[in-house]
Amino acid sequence: MIAGTPGIRILDLCTGGGCIGIACALAIPDTVVDASDISATALTLAAENVALHGVAERVNLREGSLFEPIAGLYDLILSNPPYVDARDIEAMPAEFDHEPLLGLAAGDDGLDIVREILRDAARYLRADGVLVVEVGNSASAMKVAWPSVPFDWLHFAEGGEGVFALTRDELVQHAGSFR
Repeated sequence: MIAGTPGIRILDLCTGGGCIGIACALAIPDTVVDASDISATALTLAAENVALHGVAERVNLREGSLFEPIAGLYDLILSNPPYVDARDIEAMPAEFDHEPLLGLAAGDDGLDIVREILRDAARYLRADGVLVVEVGNSASAMKVAWPSVPFDWLHFAEGGEGVFALTRDELVQHAGSFR
């Protein structure tokens, strides 16, 4: 549905520096991307990156928590939210002290933000829309929390794991699980 499809609407939740939304705008012609983040500091960096890559006319930065500053329907919602669980936060090496905790920590099991995204995403997706979220090593906690949800765990040519996709229909079908 997405590859080579001009004119689609994409939402990049928890955009941080904006790299996911910018990459989408560069890769898919005529794409409009809304990118939201709760951090004004992150959005300042994202604005610099949007300008650097010349996509300011197609990447709209929105400040607020998740879907709070968002209106309308999207073909694709992407997110790399905070997903580090409490145990891993405590064990992080010193180099992570330079990262804002707001962009990493997500509660005891690493799923606090993911739960909100799963609960609300269907309301912002078109009928054939798709949600794609990176959860890293919190994937194991997701499999325990929602064993009946048919997460499509994506595989990448260059490696990497912990990224799932769900269709809008799947989100609606399993909505009761995400409360």
